[in-house]
Amino acid sequence: MGAESNIVLFSLFVIFFGGAVLATVALFLRQALPIAYIVLGVIAGSHGLGLVTDTVLLEHIASIGILFLLFLLGLDLSPNELIHLFKQTAIVTIIIAVMLTLISFGIVYSLGMSARESLIIGMALSFSSSIIGLKLLPTTTLHHQHVGKMMISILLLQDLIAILFLVILEFSGGEGGIVNILTVTLGLPLLIAAAILLDRYLLLPLVQRFDKIREYIFVLTIGWCLGISELAYLMGLSHEMGAFIAGVAMATSPIAQYIAEALRPLRDFFLIVFFFALGAGLNLLAIPPLIIPVAVLAVVLLFAKPLLYRWSLQWVGEEKHIAKNVGVRLGQSSEFGLLIAILALKLNLISEDASMIIQLVVIVTFVVSTYYVVMNYPSPVAVSDELRRD
Repeated sequence: MGAESNIVLFSLFVIFFGGAVLATVALFLRQALPIAYIVLGVIAGSHGLGLVTDTVLLEHIASIGILFLLFLLGLDLSPNELIHLFKQTAIVTIIIAVMLTLISFGIVYSLGMSARESLIIGMALSFSSSIIGLKLLPTTTLHHQHVGKMMISILLLQDLIAILFLVILEFSGGEGGIVNILTVTLGLPLLIAAAILLDRYLLLPLVQRFDKIREYIFVLTIGWCLGISELAYLMGLSHEMGAFIAGVAMATSPIAQYIAEALRPLRDFFLIVFFFALGAGLNLLAIPPLIIPVAVLAVVLLFAKPLLYRWSLQWVGEEKHIAKNVGVRLGQSSEFGLLIAILALKLNLISEDASMIIQLVVIVTFVVSTYYVVMNYPSPVAVSDELRRD
């Protein structure tokens, strides 16, 4: 076995053996499991004990978990229902994104950041996390199914806005152009059309012909998910958007529920790696000079996001308890914020401090929001038997 294979094997050993240990401790202490994996990353990562240093590889592996998560969510939504949800939440999503951007902009600009850095920080922190929001969402009752559908439509619209902003950043940094923006604008409807046609005339006939061979269905499903994801990337969109569209296109399949159950363990495997990689990339030595802006931003966003979503959703006609539930579950910042922070730093659009502020606020809101939801709302990983729902 080569050196690289040994490194990967040892990394997985640290992640899952250490994860099992800390997850056990977390459950006894009534803490959320994702927090245990993040803490493990801090301890074992390159800025901690240095047991796992190739965090870039881990981040690439973890991104696959996000693809499967969105693919499985897409399996639960029909195209007609998704369009209806977009119409219902588009105004709310855009208004809240603008308001949160302005709030964060005002805070960091008043603390001495430049206008450009403040704007990028504001945009990066305006989105909510698909991973945290949907990972902690049960779908066993009609109430939570409706909450989930509302959240999915909001999060997907946010992903579209985030993708467009990433393209604009590349254009501002001299690596993109108007052609890329047009590609994104035109690519989405073309990808949807391609996925629907391929599902109808290729995937569905194959499923119907060989539906009794489980191994084939498993391989075909993963190939479909990753294939549409790669097609989306080639068309200027994100792999994540492609995975979701692949799921929506396949939602009408008679074995959609079987596929969803079969892929859940695979999704969980990669998401554990994601949380570990998130903690492993955190440099504790860089935190002290940034405590004030990070603390102010995190506190403001953790209060502002739930309230803004609650008020906005009630304004468009949602019941109060549903609006509150959605708002609390979307109270954190997004993994897209991490991508924006890394890209903007790479393009010299923001300083290292500004990039670190984004990353720290994302992680802090991840932890606090996860803890609050797990302790107070139904979720698959709740520490209380009364709140645990799959």
